[in-house]
Amino acid sequence: MRGITCQLHVWRAARVRWKADMGEFKAAQKEARRTGKRPEQHLGPAPNGFGLLPWLLMGMGAFSNVIQGKTANPWIGGLGLLAFNSLYIYVTFRSFVKEKREAPATRVALALMAVITCGLALGYGGSWLYFFPLLGLATGSALRGPWLGQIALGLTALAATASVFRSGWSASSNVAYGTFLSTMVTAAILSLSEAVRELQAAREKLAHQAVEKERLRFSRDLHDLLGHTLSVIVVKSEAARRLAPGNLEAALTQIGDIESVGRQALTEIREAVTGYREGSLTTELDRARSALSAAAVEPVVRRTGAPLAPQTEALLGWVVREAVTNVVRHAGATRCEITVQSSPERVSLTVADNGEGVPSTPSSPSLPGIGGTGLKGLTERLAAAGGSLRAGPSPRGGFTVTAELPVEADDASEPVAATAPTAS
Repeated sequence: MRGITCQLHVWRAARVRWKADMGEFKAAQKEARRTGKRPEQHLGPAPNGFGLLPWLLMGMGAFSNVIQGKTANPWIGGLGLLAFNSLYIYVTFRSFVKEKREAPATRVALALMAVITCGLALGYGGSWLYFFPLLGLATGSALRGPWLGQIALGLTALAATASVFRSGWSASSNVAYGTFLSTMVTAAILSLSEAVRELQAAREKLAHQAVEKERLRFSRDLHDLLGHTLSVIVVKSEAARRLAPGNLEAALTQIGDIESVGRQALTEIREAVTGYREGSLTTELDRARSALSAAAVEPVVRRTGAPLAPQTEALLGWVVREAVTNVVRHAGATRCEITVQSSPERVSLTVADNGEGVPSTPSSPSLPGIGGTGLKGLTERLAAAGGSLRAGPSPRGGFTVTAELPVEADDASEPVAATAPTAS
């Protein structure tokens, strides 16, 4: 009898726990409405074994028979009641953790419950038959797989047979129907709840990944835009300072270029913020000529092949911008060659200088010869588009950056018409 009293304490604890969870949920929603903030999409307290404990009240009829002495061998009935309730609690609490739900220990506990249920039902009948629906509820919560339908039919047949044996056909339909319904409905509700929570978790993960991706895009764009623009402004400012004492007109030309570069940078930053920036390779090549000339570096630009798709041009434009910025800031070169070659399958871009080379940084040991945030970001950009980027010292001296990309369908649709190399 002491074990049965313990079960009553468990039921009371379950009720207190459920009220506490619901109280926290309602308090959070009320606080969100009071502060005017948008309430978080919350599905309420996560389901757990406490939600299934109140169904043990279906066994109160059997419990009453044991207390009132209406059951033969009450100690056997009490021990059976204690064993069944203990196994029920064990199974239901393990059913909300997938690893525990699928563990052999849970299946063994269900099998023991089935044996005890059959023994109590066949031995006492009457209200003891209602342990079959409780067995179905525990089975539905623990076994949520493709074989659940067959298992539910087997339990239903077992419950009907025991009911007919003890109480005749009149009671068999209610017990059998309750067993089948409790098994299938419990499995359906818990499976749906689990699926909804998994979908919500997946949506939150995708949203977090989208934010991280946008943050990375913006940091790359900002680095490439400001790094190049500020380098050009510095170089042209130095050129204007050198030219001002002896050639005021040339100095004013450099100052005009600085103003133009600054205005263009503002436009590009606005486009980068909104995510609608589309680069142009032709524009970047023209800017590269201007920046290299202002830094006293001879630019040599060669371009052959068919016109490229906007996305390909944008990626190669980023490469030209970053590579030329490194030449102006670090190389100490007197000559820089930029070569663009496109074939029906691939397009390649090479930027080579005759300077001292760009030293690699300790932060990129896995990318030998590739130093700095810009080139690492470009490597990731091109890899995402199916291309590649190689950078490192050239055997003939200087530093070389080579980018390759597959030609998109729009590129290949244009006829290949080679243009004569140009140098400036």
